[in-house]
Amino acid sequence: MITEKVKRELVRMFGRGNILDSDEDRISYSYDGTPILGSLPDAVVIPSSVDQVSKLMVLANEEKFSVVPRGSGSGLSGGSIPGENSVVLLMSKWNNVLEIDKNNLTAWVEPGVVTGKFQSLVESQGLFYPPDPGSSQICTLGGNVAENSGGLRGLKYGVTKNYVLGLEVVMPNGDVMRVGGKNMKDVAGYNLKDVLIGSEGTLGIFTRILLKLIPLPKTGRTLLAFYDSIAGAAATVSEITAARIVPAMLEFLDNPTIRAVESFARLGLDNNAGAVLLVEVDGAGPVVEEDLAAIETVCKKSGATSLRVAADENEGMKLKAARRSAFAALARVRPTTILEDATVPRSELTTMVDFINHTAEKHDIQIGTFGHAGDGNLHPTGLTDERDRAELERTEEAFGEIFGKAVELGGTITGEHGVGLAKKKFFESLYNTPFINMMKTTKQMIDPNCVLNPGKIISVSPRCEGALPRSREQIDRILSKMENPSEAYF
Repeated sequence: MITEKVKRELVRMFGRGNILDSDEDRISYSYDGTPILGSLPDAVVIPSSVDQVSKLMVLANEEKFSVVPRGSGSGLSGGSIPGENSVVLLMSKWNNVLEIDKNNLTAWVEPGVVTGKFQSLVESQGLFYPPDPGSSQICTLGGNVAENSGGLRGLKYGVTKNYVLGLEVVMPNGDVMRVGGKNMKDVAGYNLKDVLIGSEGTLGIFTRILLKLIPLPKTGRTLLAFYDSIAGAAATVSEITAARIVPAMLEFLDNPTIRAVESFARLGLDNNAGAVLLVEVDGAGPVVEEDLAAIETVCKKSGATSLRVAADENEGMKLKAARRSAFAALARVRPTTILEDATVPRSELTTMVDFINHTAEKHDIQIGTFGHAGDGNLHPTGLTDERDRAELERTEEAFGEIFGKAVELGGTITGEHGVGLAKKKFFESLYNTPFINMMKTTKQMIDPNCVLNPGKIISVSPRCEGALPRSREQIDRILSKMENPSEAYF
């Protein structure tokens, strides 16, 4: 627990109204979008200035407590879960778009801006911010930068790091650093901007972000292609790549996911299909129509049993709902849904999906798989019940084998969700020692007292182990004393 001295200093620095420390508030910020994991913070603070964030970090170093930055808490690897002796720094109210510069095609934003709202704003001005994480309607741009989020449009447009031009960052010691700017070319010094992007809140706290914008595509077309097997869908992905066509989206769902989506959204999907591909092409009208025709030919050649082509944008949105609703649909199947994230080279897509299905059968568990077929980023989703400890252990063992297979195939244990707490043990066991050691050295150098989001990704000292052994018990004890425990979560 933080000391009484620290509590008094927090009140002095932030004002009593900007500190949340009731049991209800502490529970509300004890978890993120990651299932099973959770731990109570000692307090939640809401800053109003960069100076306050800086002074908080100075105090954390002096009094040796931890600071855990948090946006909307939609992360899927436990990156914003607090540990012992910790204060959550809530940045979600920093939600202003500070500038849209049409001459330079850039935007300055605060970290709490919701991604989907920002996209709608710039699109209303004929501009485009392509990164498109599945949680875009609730996740924040600061969290996207911290996790280097990807999304459905990653194949053609890249991920968050491809659109970050500059950052204002409060460092673990309280220093305020600015990196990057509106220049399209800048090689002065080390590329510290890219070190901070994807650092999961362990190396700095983003207070302002400079983003690159591009012109809004003039048009787009969407289709669904159904197959008897994953192999046919994977062959289509390879053929589209060989044809030098780069779709804006190239997504897939396996049969368990198709069935869950159809039960949930009633989109008229074929429940007997082994797989479905969602393909979207965008750009100038004639090019889009040419690419669409070529893709239809490839799909048929690769064994598609049927095609559905959207006649207009509204119908296109309905077809895309098949992919966008995948997680919500699967979450209805069992009480606990573990959405995972592994990436392999595109040529290994069929091998990886077959291995996932074999592993689920071997461990007698349910896994539905969907994801970004165009860049090999799979989302095997475990459908389980955390109250069944034996089944949960089998699920964890299965995912350990799945991550190991991904690395064996030349892939990675995460393409967009991050390592956080959830994949930390896999990360440190599956990756080479010099790589891990260089990361540890970087963390120790920038944050010697390990006060900023300790225990995430790697451990550099006993203080940074990040274990949360008593977290569920703590939360359950508090809930048992509350009159309306369900209200604590919303």
